[in-house]
Amino acid sequence: MKLHGLDLALTGWFQVAWSVDVGPEQVVPLRYFGRDLVAYRGRDGVVRVHDRYCRHLGASLAHGGCVVDDGIRCPFHGWVWSPEGRNVSIPYQERPNRGPKLGTWTVAERNETIYVWHDAAGREPLWEVPDALGDAPHAASRRFHPAGVEGRQHFRDLRAHPQMVLENVVDPHHFQFVHHTSRSPVVLEERVEGPQWWSRVGFGRGWAEHALDAAGRLRTDSANTIEILWSGPGVSVNVEHMGEGVRVISINTTPVEDGRTEIFATYWIDELDGDLADGTYERRMADAKLALPDDIVIWTNQTFLDAPALATEEARGFRALRSWSAQFYPDAAVGPEARRTAAAPQDAAGAASR
Repeated sequence: MKLHGLDLALTGWFQVAWSVDVGPEQVVPLRYFGRDLVAYRGRDGVVRVHDRYCRHLGASLAHGGCVVDDGIRCPFHGWVWSPEGRNVSIPYQERPNRGPKLGTWTVAERNETIYVWHDAAGREPLWEVPDALGDAPHAASRRFHPAGVEGRQHFRDLRAHPQMVLENVVDPHHFQFVHHTSRSPVVLEERVEGPQWWSRVGFGRGWAEHALDAAGRLRTDSANTIEILWSGPGVSVNVEHMGEGVRVISINTTPVEDGRTEIFATYWIDELDGDLADGTYERRMADAKLALPDDIVIWTNQTFLDAPALATEEARGFRALRSWSAQFYPDAAVGPEARRTAAAPQDAAGAASR
């Protein structure tokens, strides 16, 4: 089965902006999921996202619309639409028009980021957006610099389907060839819980040869590891403990049109004494940004194979991932093999030894 067209039907949270992109009482045009949208930050500080066009005569609320106490006002005739999408004021008539409703999107603002919930069936959100800096224990115990301008990358007009980006979580061997690591990392643990897929991988000989302690238990230290969390098909968090410290990278893929996507990347670097003054922070941020462009070159020139010719030792991971990701498509899995393979958690010892 082809993925063509299914990107616009995916269920999940998807990034549409960073928090700084929608300032106090600012109105911003957006286009995602084949829809023209408008975002604004109300006088209460809360971001709302609606379908862009006024239900009166179709004027764009994103071009000349303004924030008022009750929501957003159309620039054409002054009709005011509430945060719930209801018309609450017509300036030249005593009563509003209670009939039409402006399309309204559920918004979450977290991780310095603005997300919208998308579901073709119209369901309310089925899970929450993860806390990028708080959900991994060794990240939660540290202080991080705000992402800032230097900690944001926005890649537009891509052919990288979210499914292709998602499948990196079960593909440790690409590190050796795309990112030029000395060897492939070893998958240490995996947990699959509803819409969440979490894994931990270890880099270098120390993990490849000594993942278990003397008692035969998986080591719990985090040095030279990456924890990868996918929360649905659109939001990922990578907590990387390498070299000097910990960095957290969120890589989020959002459909724009059929076959066209954007990738948002946000980078947080943990604080070290004097790192702003001596250039350490700047160098670490530059290092953190090196890998993603190499991935994007692959994804944007890749075609999705419904029945890929998998190596024996990687087959289980890909099939389990495709089975798990089928829940985010309305009426279609991402392949017949995916439907026949249940996504089950991998026990720690088994994952570390494969």
